[in-house]
Amino acid sequence: MAIPKIDFERVDELIRLALAEDLGELGDTTTLAVIPAGLGAAAELIAKSPCVCAGLPVAERVFFKVDRSLEFTALAEEGAVCAPGTVMARVKGSARSLLTAERTALNFLQRLCGIATTARKYAEALTGSDTRILDTRKTTPGFRNLEKYAVAVGGATNHRIGLYDRIMIKDNHRELAGMEGPGGIARSVERARQMYPQLKVQVEVDNLDELREAVAAKADYILLDNMDDATMAEAVRINNRTALLEASGGITLERLGAIGKLGVDFVSAGALTHSVKAADISMDIRKD
Repeated sequence: MAIPKIDFERVDELIRLALAEDLGELGDTTTLAVIPAGLGAAAELIAKSPCVCAGLPVAERVFFKVDRSLEFTALAEEGAVCAPGTVMARVKGSARSLLTAERTALNFLQRLCGIATTARKYAEALTGSDTRILDTRKTTPGFRNLEKYAVAVGGATNHRIGLYDRIMIKDNHRELAGMEGPGGIARSVERARQMYPQLKVQVEVDNLDELREAVAAKADYILLDNMDDATMAEAVRINNRTALLEASGGITLERLGAIGKLGVDFVSAGALTHSVKAADISMDIRKD
């Protein structure tokens, strides 16, 4: 499974905005008032709870944006499981700079590690199955590249990145285009292929009749929306490997084991990104 590259041009803009909202016009006033300008320090980023490491290159970039003279050493590999007490990285240099960068660096790192940890749990729930877990577009605005990176680092698979890299025909599209009745799926697939022949076409279906029409239209992917296990099993039989099938809607960690036995190709879950708990990671600092 390919892990997407971090778009550092976009990340740099996110870091700039994050530091700007933290520092305002006056900067880190507490640190400037209390910490001597020449004081050196060393810090450790420590996992306080079990987590999958993701985002150390981003944390490193935060520290460097505050002070290019800081020395950052990553000690955990991206995708590695970190037990509580694991020192994930060390940073050395100006005490003022370390304190100023601390919260912004941790915010990025905790969020990405939380996503990777959740992705790992969902992927492991499908162990022994050919079904793969997918993320969705339910991401933090502006953070999609990073959050999908963390999903892949955790061992899950990225769905489409945005609205531009796959056709996804949903019931709202068909209804607004006057294609919600019989034959509407075939017409919408044909229109999509005519306009964007280079893109794969996916159709969302709510029932088995719509599934049959999507299969007949030779959609590349078919999304089975909010179907129970018995209906999805019948969908797999009807499809007979014609299209790639994706189960979506109402997906929980507890359901994955059963869904993985049905024969669908993918399961997508917004929970990989939209409701993740941040990993518990702290920065311990001392005089150098």
